[in-house]
Amino acid sequence: MAEPSSSDYFSCPLCVSLLRDPVAIPCGHSFCMDCISGYWNDADYTGIYICPQCKITFTQRPVLRPNATLTLVAEKIKKSGLNLNNGNVHSPAVAAAAAAPSPAANSYAGPADVPCDFCSGKKLKAVKSCLNCLASYCEKHLKPHYESATFKRHKLVDELGNLDRKICPQHQKSLELFCRTDQMCICAICTVSEHRGHDIVSAEAERSEKQKLLGVSQAEIKQKCQERMKELDELRTSVDSLKSSAQRAMVESQKMFEEMIRSIERMRTEVTKLIGINEKAAFNQSEALVERLEQEIDELKKKEAGLKQLYSTEDHIHFLQNFNYLCTPTDDGFIPRVTVNPDFSFATARKAVSEIKERLEEYGREELLKISKSVNEVPVYTQVPTYTTETLQTNRSERTLDRRSRGKEIMTVDSAPPPEPKTRADFLKYFCQLKLDPNTAYRELHLSDSNKKVIRTRDLQPYSDTSERFDSFAQVLCREALSGGRFYWEIEWSGEFSIGVAYKGISRKGKGSLCLLGYNDKSWSLLCSDTGYSAWHNRVDKNVSGPHSPRIGVYLDHTAGVLAFYSISGSMSLLHRFETRFGEPLYPGFGVGTSVKICQLK
Repeated sequence: MAEPSSSDYFSCPLCVSLLRDPVAIPCGHSFCMDCISGYWNDADYTGIYICPQCKITFTQRPVLRPNATLTLVAEKIKKSGLNLNNGNVHSPAVAAAAAAPSPAANSYAGPADVPCDFCSGKKLKAVKSCLNCLASYCEKHLKPHYESATFKRHKLVDELGNLDRKICPQHQKSLELFCRTDQMCICAICTVSEHRGHDIVSAEAERSEKQKLLGVSQAEIKQKCQERMKELDELRTSVDSLKSSAQRAMVESQKMFEEMIRSIERMRTEVTKLIGINEKAAFNQSEALVERLEQEIDELKKKEAGLKQLYSTEDHIHFLQNFNYLCTPTDDGFIPRVTVNPDFSFATARKAVSEIKERLEEYGREELLKISKSVNEVPVYTQVPTYTTETLQTNRSERTLDRRSRGKEIMTVDSAPPPEPKTRADFLKYFCQLKLDPNTAYRELHLSDSNKKVIRTRDLQPYSDTSERFDSFAQVLCREALSGGRFYWEIEWSGEFSIGVAYKGISRKGKGSLCLLGYNDKSWSLLCSDTGYSAWHNRVDKNVSGPHSPRIGVYLDHTAGVLAFYSISGSMSLLHRFETRFGEPLYPGFGVGTSVKICQLK
């Protein structure tokens, strides 16, 4: 082996360059200030500080003080002309590496890469990790492990992160064993101290056992993934089918409406034609009668003139000769007397058309309401809670006995539902978006913001009459029917109001209290005002104490029969909780004092 040059004695073992700001640690080895500081910074969270060269361990981080003598020697070496590559002195092998071009940008460690523990400044990617040094090295800093006999017996593996977790924090020895009693990795010294008498096996043997369980879990996860993928495919198929059905319904509806419009157009044409024919026939008939009456009037006028002349003549003979002719009575029977039938009028036609219009509109409203019910009230999707089953390990002692006696493990299954949410983040997992149903809104309630906000007004809204509308109380229900799962929503309110849920069969008509939320056996509600709260069901109320908040959260577990109200102001405070059994889908609803807004949480 070649004798190292004198300059190699003044190189830092970490960066393999001439010492910069050299410091000596308690074991006597010297390093660059930046190199040893960066090396120990990574070990701060373990509290174990190791000399990179001799592996002596310090339980407290040594205080680093500059070595003035080494600093002067390093300065003299630089001035003597032995410096290479910008003043850094290297061994021959390292000098050749130093003369090489700078690494490419993609050789620097990224967020997902293991960085070199000995690079100062911007770190390069590590190519190997040493299980003896418990450090990772780039190509440059790995060279001593190949060139120096000191590192020949060190075990190099592909780069690994968190190498400090592979040593015992108490004895600073490699973790090579596993204590089944305490379920933790230990070193050889631990077997004769803290873990004496415990069930201890090699890490390799325990991995083999756990790998079997891992295979089972992997198979379960794979099966569950396949099931979810199947559900996803079925859902996508259903959505595609739903799209096709909706498109077909729109096309067919458009076609039928066009046909109805054409039918009405034909009816309009027939009525117009009928009125026109009758008008023309009446006009023609009256024209002939008018002509004949005018002729008769002309003849009567001529005869009247002859009688007048005869009356005034003084010729007695002329008078007598023309008297019989002019005084003959007029025969007026050849033309019938014409009178207009007072019972006939085209108003009858107008009335008939008006009745057709009203009947069509009424029929259209009724049928549109049926269509609306069939589309809105039947849920497109139903949420069914799926409870995960977790495979649990049996008692360790039973498992050990079972392994020795039968060679297999007992697996238990927990089919219990997930725990009830505690934090707001847990509740938000069950968030459902609601929309107000205009068909149920009281006439003084104005809906806006895509039917997510309602305001109490004094002006009647142009709502049509429906059997679902509250006609005496300022209440409104949501469109969504909640059933068979967990649901959560939040609202912001002002003015006294009530919030709750109700069955579809809640009364809507009349001024009886059975129409109010919470005043019957079909609804549950929380009455909120500036002075406090009260919970209502079946006309029984209970005073509720809690912090006032303009935002209320509602949690419904339909399957478990739980309905809970929370005050939301920074944190969640339970106001009241109903526990019962829900036999039907529930519709969220509100009694509006001033305004209510359904919050958008996702």
